[in-house]
Amino acid sequence: MSPPSLQTLLQFTGVKASLFPANSRYNAIDTETLQAAGGQTIVYLRRRFVPSPDRLSIVQQHTVLQCERLDNLASQFLGDPELYWRLCDANAAMRPEDLEVAGFVMQIALPEGLPGT
Repeated sequence: MSPPSLQTLLQFTGVKASLFPANSRYNAIDTETLQAAGGQTIVYLRRRFVPSPDRLSIVQQHTVLQCERLDNLASQFLGDPELYWRLCDANAAMRPEDLEVAGFVMQIALPEGLPGT
């Protein structure tokens, strides 16, 4: 008898498997399947809805200095450079480079769903 798969083990623990790492903006997004006309099964990622900044708890502000990069700011304030997308969400920025403007007052927020202090 072969050992159970990771997927099977996760089912019994209530932990949901994800195709994406914990710091990815797509980590909690589910997948869907589509049956194509030829019988082919297509698995796709559901749409991620960007939270409205007013639903996030702002914990700090930072005035961007010349030559500051968003990944470095994410590392400094959030502890992980790959969480730059959370800074984008908190500031309603569709393009990360919009936040790298000297003098811009950046909002730094808790993740969606966490209440503020």
